[in-house]
Amino acid sequence: MSTKSRSRSKVRLSRALGVALTPKAARYLEKRPYGPGQHGRTKRKADSDYAVRLREKQRLRAQYGIREAQLRIVFNEARRQYGLTGENLVELLEMRLDALVLRAGFARTTSQARQLVVHRHIMVDGQRVDRPSFRVKEGQLIHVHERSEGMEPFQVAAAGGHASVLSPVPPYLDVQLDRLQARLVRRPKRAEVPVVADVQLVVEYYAAR
Repeated sequence: MSTKSRSRSKVRLSRALGVALTPKAARYLEKRPYGPGQHGRTKRKADSDYAVRLREKQRLRAQYGIREAQLRIVFNEARRQYGLTGENLVELLEMRLDALVLRAGFARTTSQARQLVVHRHIMVDGQRVDRPSFRVKEGQLIHVHERSEGMEPFQVAAAGGHASVLSPVPPYLDVQLDRLQARLVRRPKRAEVPVVADVQLVVEYYAAR
C-alpha cells in the first residue's frame, strides 16, 4: 500500500471512529465531523449496546495501532492487576515504547514512532530496542542512537517541529527534546493519558465475550 493510500485509509478510519489518528485526519474531522461515505451525514438509528462497546474497543486499539490479539493480551494482564481494569489497560498500553516515543515528541504519528523503533533508531538505557511493544519500566531512559541523531526526522523533532500536532508532554515523562531523551519517571495515570476512549465500555466488551 502506498503512503497516499495509507493516509487515505487512516482518514476514513478516523472519521468512522470519531477520533483523529493522524494530524491530517484531525484537519479532515474539523471540516467533516461525520462518518465517511454517502450516508455519513444522515442520522443513523441508535447503535446496539454491543456496537457501542465494539466501537470503543476499536477506538482504543486504533489509537495505539495494535492488533486485536495484542490488545487482548494486555487486557488480560490489566485484569490480573490491582485496581480498575480499564485504567490499568490504558496505563499498560501507554508504557509501550512506541507510545512513549510519540508522547516525547520524537515522532509525529504512532506509525512513525513504530517505524523508528523497528528500524533500531531508539535505545532504552543504552541498548537498542526494535520491538514497539517493549514495556518501558519506571526510571528507564529512552533516547535516540547517536548515529541517528543527525537524520532529518530527528532534527525536526529536536527543534520541536511536532509540537503543533501533538498533545503537551504528559507529567509522567521527563523530556529533554533538544537532546532527544525522555525518561519515564513513573507509571502513567489514566487521567493523564491523551487517549480518547471510554475504557469501561472496553472492559464490558471483553467481559461479555
